[in-house]
Amino acid sequence: MVLGTLEVARSSWKPYAAALFSQLQRVSLSVQLNIAEGYAYANSPSFTRHLAIAYGSAVETGELLEMALDAQLVAAAVGNQLLTRNRRSQRLLLGLLKWRRGS
Repeated sequence: MVLGTLEVARSSWKPYAAALFSQLQRVSLSVQLNIAEGYAYANSPSFTRHLAIAYGSAVETGELLEMALDAQLVAAAVGNQLLTRNRRSQRLLLGLLKWRRGS
């Protein structure tokens, strides 16, 4: 996901959308890094908290991708492919969160 968003930012960046692309890069990176950091805490509440943060960042990433697609800032084929991967990541993270929280 991160590499895809970096490539989209590199190939589609426009000055008037700099804030969107900057935030997109940060939140997509946050997903991956919070999963990694949480994993380091093993079976603890901190792991669950980091998964929740990663899930929130994944949701934000999806919203930004949808905005970029709606504003035609990214090519539809590339943007939709990233959005599909993002939605899968969201589902996987939500499943992990439910499992960790016992619900």
